[in-house]
Amino acid sequence: MFGFLMCSLCENFLSGAAKSCSCRVKNGKLRSENGVDKLPRAGYNILMKGLIVINAYWRAECVTEQAGRIKEELEKAGAEAEVRRNGFLPCSAGRGIVSEVAGSCDFCVYLDKDKYLSALLEAGGMRLFDTHAAIALCDDKMATYTELARRGIPVPRTVPAPLCYTPGSVPSADMLDKAERLFGYPMVVKTSYGSGGKGVYKADCRAELEDIERRLLFSPHMFQEYIRPSEGRDVRVITIGGKVLGAMLRRAPEGEFRSNIAAGGSGTPFELDDAGRELCERVSSVVGADYAGIDLLFGEDGYVVCEVNSNAFFGGFERACGVNVAKAYAEHIVRTMGGKA
Repeated sequence: MFGFLMCSLCENFLSGAAKSCSCRVKNGKLRSENGVDKLPRAGYNILMKGLIVINAYWRAECVTEQAGRIKEELEKAGAEAEVRRNGFLPCSAGRGIVSEVAGSCDFCVYLDKDKYLSALLEAGGMRLFDTHAAIALCDDKMATYTELARRGIPVPRTVPAPLCYTPGSVPSADMLDKAERLFGYPMVVKTSYGSGGKGVYKADCRAELEDIERRLLFSPHMFQEYIRPSEGRDVRVITIGGKVLGAMLRRAPEGEFRSNIAAGGSGTPFELDDAGRELCERVSSVVGADYAGIDLLFGEDGYVVCEVNSNAFFGGFERACGVNVAKAYAEHIVRTMGGKA
């Protein structure tokens, strides 16, 4: 008498000495060894495999901690996960897109800001969290402000500095005169790319503005109004799947205007009102983010959106608010890919 085992997910019979089926999820369906797609049986988790990509060079503990937390919660939710540093060159563009990982991984949690690899991975058929479009839009602060303002979402008044590629150039006095007339002092000057409060400066006078402009002349950057009612404080809101998960009030340390946790700020739980919740969920929809960290400033007439981060660090948020962000994100990913979290 022969004994047969049947996979509880796809109902395929297992042959020989096989103890488990190789079926995996692909675009919400199970893909078996013979390549036949079928819907999973109702009520069962689907075993799927994910890739977690982190920056090739950034060795900060918060980077590996974030990836480790997401990996841990993905595996609890029924998905295998592998953490890799960018630089393993999994994709190439030539006569089409060649991807070494599209066939072995079902999705990628992309915790880097390298928009070239994210574009290749997505073009090669992999579902990214966040998507390439969301990553590219949120990573470029000027592009973020432009899109949000175009949709009627309040942001600080901002103008881009002209790009400079010419060695030996000096800042335009006429340009700085116009910035002074627009914003006065203090004035915020920030680079288009950066996180953790890096690349964000406050000019309190013309001499400081000129010094900052000389340092940033060859980097994409912008001039921005200083939202005085929010001095030294802001609200970090986490959204997952377009819905607010929680909010944290951040306060800057003494002598610092940036309230980022990475810059020494402190965080406490914050009760976001309906207006703030509605605003953040709208922002999440506009940028198309599965996961986002949205920073709100306290303006004179209500909240003002300061920044939108597609792969915001959540360690400080989890510790301050007691909210398991990694679990909520992992379960969102598994549900989106067709599993039951």
